[in-house]
Amino acid sequence: MNIRSLTRGDGVVIGAAVLLFIASFLDTYDSRFASGNAWDGLGLGLGVYMGGVIGAALVVAGRCLPQPRKVAGLEPGPVGTAFTVLSAWVLFWYLVDTPTSISAGSGLILGFVAALVAAAAAVAGPLVPALQAALIPAPKPVAPQPYGAQPPGGYGYPGGPQPSYGGQPQPGQSYGAAQPQQAQQAQQAAAFSPFWFAVPAPRPLYAEDGSPAPIAELSPGVWYLAVEQRGQGLLTEMQDGRRGVLQDTSNIQRG
Repeated sequence: MNIRSLTRGDGVVIGAAVLLFIASFLDTYDSRFASGNAWDGLGLGLGVYMGGVIGAALVVAGRCLPQPRKVAGLEPGPVGTAFTVLSAWVLFWYLVDTPTSISAGSGLILGFVAALVAAAAAVAGPLVPALQAALIPAPKPVAPQPYGAQPPGGYGYPGGPQPSYGGQPQPGQSYGAAQPQQAQQAQQAAAFSPFWFAVPAPRPLYAEDGSPAPIAELSPGVWYLAVEQRGQGLLTEMQDGRRGVLQDTSNIQRG
């Protein structure tokens, strides 16, 4: 789960869900003869208020997970959006159908407003550019250490331990037999030199065999090692040793 993939629209959905949960404990109606909150009836408390909260959670989960799991062929994002819209719709008719002898309480009014905001943000989030901005700004990558300086240590920093590229002749192998292999490696090194880089936004990493499903996600603020050019992409090695192809190399920062 990557919380840096959350957008401002997701932040609005989270805030509205918190208000909706709080509203469920406030008075539904304002009258001396009718008092109580949404939890006096499970249909209103669990079915309407918590339905909206669960819908908001599904919307956010669908955004955080790199590969959302489908249940009965349905993704959590669209299902959560439908829950928030349904919650706002039901609370609207609760407001309209308030008996004339009593008035709507703070819990009902605040609940409707919160459900309406959650539904609007869930629907408009992928469509409005202002809501698509990152909720948590990506940290700037640590600047590479000057030549000769002591590196911070550990994998993931320019100047840290790097895998060895190219090999020495094995025991028992003649020097002449190793020359063609070394010459080929020298040509490859001249064409491409491994380097450290960081991504400006979360980007998927795909398997080397070309399968369409991503195997991992690169996060901003972390240095990764590009070990080979693969067409327009880069064969990238992660901190845990896994390798994959980064297809979107636009605006990456070289270390």
